[in-house]
Amino acid sequence: MPLLFSRTDKSRIAEWWWTVDRSILAGLFAIITFGVMLVTAASPAVANRIDVTEGHFILKHMIFLVPSVVLMLALSFCQPRTIWRIATLVMAGGLFMMLLVPFIGAETKGAQRWISLGFVSIQPSEFIKPAFAIIAAWLISRQKENPAFKGYIYGMGLFLIIITLLLQQPDFGMTFVITCMFMAQIFLAGLPFRYLFVLLLIGLAGLALVYSSFDHVKSRIDRFLSPETTGGNYQVERSIEAFQSGGLWGTGPGQGVVKMSIPDSHADFIFAVGGEELGVFFITLLVLIYGFVVIRGFRNLHDSHDLFVILACGGLLSMFALQAFVHMGSNLHLLPTKGMTLPFISYGGSSLLSMGFAMGAVLSLTRRKARRTIAKSGFSPKWPSPSMAN
Repeated sequence: MPLLFSRTDKSRIAEWWWTVDRSILAGLFAIITFGVMLVTAASPAVANRIDVTEGHFILKHMIFLVPSVVLMLALSFCQPRTIWRIATLVMAGGLFMMLLVPFIGAETKGAQRWISLGFVSIQPSEFIKPAFAIIAAWLISRQKENPAFKGYIYGMGLFLIIITLLLQQPDFGMTFVITCMFMAQIFLAGLPFRYLFVLLLIGLAGLALVYSSFDHVKSRIDRFLSPETTGGNYQVERSIEAFQSGGLWGTGPGQGVVKMSIPDSHADFIFAVGGEELGVFFITLLVLIYGFVVIRGFRNLHDSHDLFVILACGGLLSMFALQAFVHMGSNLHLLPTKGMTLPFISYGGSSLLSMGFAMGAVLSLTRRKARRTIAKSGFSPKWPSPSMAN
């Protein structure tokens, strides 16, 4: 593959090939391949349960997966300024749609988060996550360049608006992810500790308020802490059973039995399907690929002197890692259950498109500078001046 394009090829595709992080790209395509495999294995049982064709979910998964991959690759060609402009448009559209959710949104499982467009439903908050990471990075980095610009305040104000809209739906998982992502950006920016402390206090106060105000949240946390006294958690129990059934090498693709009894096996509990059919070995490999993508992404930031790039990528990679961690943790009963998709693997059109946007931005912002010299190291030879030659 390295010989696909010559170093002397000046085309835009060749320049992209030699500057994009091909290791991260390969890792993402490996995760996407796992996703197609697992949705294919998990979805027929769910489809039969709701009386649709067995290929219903995998077909819809592919319909959204193809444009999400195209979006990721297209964004990886863009310059940082273009990424910021696109994020601004996505944020504006996402906020507008979130304002409409309480009035025209479809309610599912007690939450009103989706807007139906007839043939498809869109979850606006999914697109808010990567857009906010990029815009917050721009606001903070601009204040670093121009202290008169109140980037911190604007970023905090936008954060509070988003959180308010999320809590109205309600969507506490998304609130948690966005809060942690913003805290990670504040930490990376080296801002005064008081900003991080304020966010932490807001998070703790919000958690206490949510626990005392929403019965379903209180029930989930109580079932996690004391399953033997609260009646347990059916899906988590089946999830653990699936991992135990799979053992080290798994039952084989499509051969799982426990997955048949997990209602959300194609989405919120798809990691358990992987545990049953692929076994601990391949699931561990999947976890390592996620870890590689995140660590490789952060490693690339060491070579950047652009604060916007550091904060935007730091936020996006934190979001990517945290979402995977929460999904896996809830499947393994290490965290309270939360309807959170596994990036690029779980069924869900909005999630796939959102992750395509996020990782396309990461690939774009971490691209290496094209070398202008023939020296492999990028070193430009300095010839002696006429006076030194004499």
